[in-house]
Order: sequence, then C-alpha cells, then structure tokens
Amino acid sequence: MTTTTTPSAGTGADDLGVVGPGRWIERWDPDDETFWEQRGRGVARRNLVWSIVAEHIGFSVWLLWSIVVVKMTGTFAADGTLVTAGTAGWALTAGQALTVLAVASGVGAFLRIPYTFAVPLFGGRNWTVVSALLLLVPTLGLAWVVQHPELPFGVLLLVAATAGLGGGNFASSMANISFFYPEREKGWALGLNAAGGNIGVAVAQKVVPLAIGLGGLAAGLSNAGLVYVPLALAAAVTAWLFMDNLREAKADPRPTATATKHLHTWVMAFLYIGTFGSFIGYSAAFPTLLKVVFERPDIALGWGFLGALVGSVSRPLGGRLADRLGGARVTVVTFVLMAAAGWSAVIGVQQKSLPLFFVSFMVLFVATGVGNGSTYRMIPAIFTRIGARDGDGSERSRTEFKRRAAGAVGIISAVGAFGGFVIPFVYKFSTEHYGSIVPALQVYVALFLVMAVVTAAVYVRKGATMGAV
Repeated sequence: MTTTTTPSAGTGADDLGVVGPGRWIERWDPDDETFWEQRGRGVARRNLVWSIVAEHIGFSVWLLWSIVVVKMTGTFAADGTLVTAGTAGWALTAGQALTVLAVASGVGAFLRIPYTFAVPLFGGRNWTVVSALLLLVPTLGLAWVVQHPELPFGVLLLVAATAGLGGGNFASSMANISFFYPEREKGWALGLNAAGGNIGVAVAQKVVPLAIGLGGLAAGLSNAGLVYVPLALAAAVTAWLFMDNLREAKADPRPTATATKHLHTWVMAFLYIGTFGSFIGYSAAFPTLLKVVFERPDIALGWGFLGALVGSVSRPLGGRLADRLGGARVTVVTFVLMAAAGWSAVIGVQQKSLPLFFVSFMVLFVATGVGNGSTYRMIPAIFTRIGARDGDGSERSRTEFKRRAAGAVGIISAVGAFGGFVIPFVYKFSTEHYGSIVPALQVYVALFLVMAVVTAAVYVRKGATMGAV
C-alpha cells in the first residue's frame, strides 16, 4: 500500500489538483471551470488515457476464449458422432463451447461488484496496478490448459472462469474516471473510457487467430494467452507511473452500498442488461454462431471481430448524443433499433442468408454501442437530480451523491454484464431444444421492446420525476 498524506488544511484554489505522496490528489473539483481549464483537464486526460490502456487489456483477456473455443470445437453429425476434431485434439461440442463463454462472462460480471468497492478502498491508481497484474492468472492458465486435451472439461471450465478477472476491470475503471470529469463532460469521457476497453474485444478476436497461426497445434493455442502476458505487465507499470489516486474517491464503501437502495439503480441495471449485456454476450458468441449456424469457421475467425469493433467505436457516439439530446431519448431509439435488427437476423437464419444475418448483427452491435454510451450518461445525471432533491446543497452532500453515482456505475455494470452470461446459455438451450437459434433471437427482440417501453415510461414520459436525463 502506498503512503498517503492527511487532507490539506487549505481551502484555496492553489490546493486543487496538487499531487502528494503515493500520487494522492487531496482536493479535486472539476466543476470549478477555472481549475478545470488551467490544471484539471490535463490531469484527467492523462488518467483517462492510461485507464483506457489497462481496461483495453482487461477486456481482451476476458474475451480470449471467444476465439479459442472456435478452434477447439469439433464438427458433429446429427447423431452426435464426431466428424472433425478441433485443434490440438480438442473436440468441444457447441454446447460446451457456449458454456465456456458463458462462465467466463458470468465470472467477469460477478467480479465487477468487488472491483467497484476496490476503488474507494485502495484508490483508482493503486487498484488499476493490482487488477492488471491479476490478468497473468487467466493468460498463463490458458497457455497451459490448451496443451492438455486429456484434462476433464471441468478443469478447462475452471481455467476459463479466471478470464473473468479481465471483466471486473471495467467497473473499477469507470467508477474511478467518473470522479475526474465535470458533469458536463462525463458522457464523452465515460464513453471514451468504455470504448477503449470494449474495443479490446475486437482486437483480441483479430489478433488471437494471428497469434495461434504462429505455432503448431497446442503451441499455437498457447500463444493466445502468452501474447497478453507482457501487455498485462505493461499496463500495470504505466498505471503505476502515470495515474493518480483521488482522495475524493477514497472513502468508506458505504455510499456505494447506499446506491443499492435507490430504485433507479436497479431500473438502470435492467436497461444495461439490454445494452452492454447484449454487446458482451453477442461479442462472445458471434464467432461461434457463425461456425455452428452457417458452418463458416473462416468467416468466424477472419471477420467475427467486426461486431465487437463497431459496437466499441459507436459507444462514444452514444455518450456524445446523450450529452446533447438526453440519454433517455437516445436509449429508447437504440432499443427500437436493436429489436428491428434482431428480427432481421431471424429472417437471415430462416432464409439461410449469411449476408443478411451478418449485416443485421453489425447494425445490432452499433445500436448496443450507442445504447451503452447513452445509458452510462444517464447514471450521473440521475444521481445529480436525486442529490438536488434529497441533499442539502452543501459541498459534502454533493460529494456524497457523486460517490453514490460512482457506486451505482459499478453495480449497474455488474448486473448488466450478466447478460453476457445468460445470452450464450439461451443460444445453447434454443439450439439443443429447437435445433435453431431463432427462438433465442425472438426472445431478445421482445425483451428489447420491453426495455424501450420501460425507458420511455420512467425517463422520457411527460411528468416523470426523472424525465429528460
């Protein structure tokens, strides 16, 4: 643990943004426009950049298995007879492959809860270092387990579960960065931070097949994990050298716990299942679906990354649109668009049209990205309004509700990420019981429409207490 200093006794502007021992900043007020322009923006931008780097590596590690299982999945006849084995002696069924993806996603979702509490307990910079070093566990574990096809499936599943360590990084990163930026710029900043992390999925899905191609059989699969070992170490070192801890963010975890008592925390968590849960679930499953549904492993490995890519780069757009138009309005439109794209994908499967299915999913991914940005912009706006209604107007009260908003960010991101756990299992159930993913897609379409109605009723409807957030 780094050495900390006692809070500064001064109250003047000269105390703002001063970095003390252990890279702790004792006083931070980004809503002070003079401070923000003279000193705050540069410090916030530096922390944002290196936060993105660490989160990017974390997301990449979290979704490593989305490509690895494509190589490990066998081809089976209708009676279950193995036709063609996967790489290095592995022959996972489609159900086993989707289970691996679901478990990795589910563990990542669960870990977002303690990772959210880690920022107030240890400091944003300190926890970024620790969380980056923890990525060595899933990367080295993957490199080892893929070389042993004789191992029980349960062992493979256990190693894949550790990839969830990368998924937890998002919650702590977003909670930390939310403190650095003023209210008027949170949508753009959080959108960039999230997009930089999300795009790690696309990078991993593009880089990992290339890394696997550098070796033969099991050795090539091992490269999928080994290539991220030095990158995880680099993320830890750069966070240690260039990031800061904010005293404002280092408080007892009670504000985060208090955020669970707000109804809007859970409403937003439900909506985030539809945006981010869809993004991470579809990103994980998309390459496998291309192989299983259309029997095109070449497309899965060569072009499957595009979904995660377009979903990632569209996220800052969602934040920017939400800053200008209101997050709730943008979110309603994205849910309607997601429902339309989902129905188009159903038609693509029914007509066995790979181009229609692929394009439909690209539109779906773009919509999830925009929705991710807009829903995240809604969270601080909601808690600012709650603070104005329930607080006493003091600086202490405003800080309290900022901390609740940061805690809500982590909780909502955790619940939303469970969509990545559920989606592969729904595909698995649909495939095993109906012989098609069409029923699963139809369920998603209906759910998106329900979420659009909820968003409109709670946050857009005239007279709603949280309207126009």
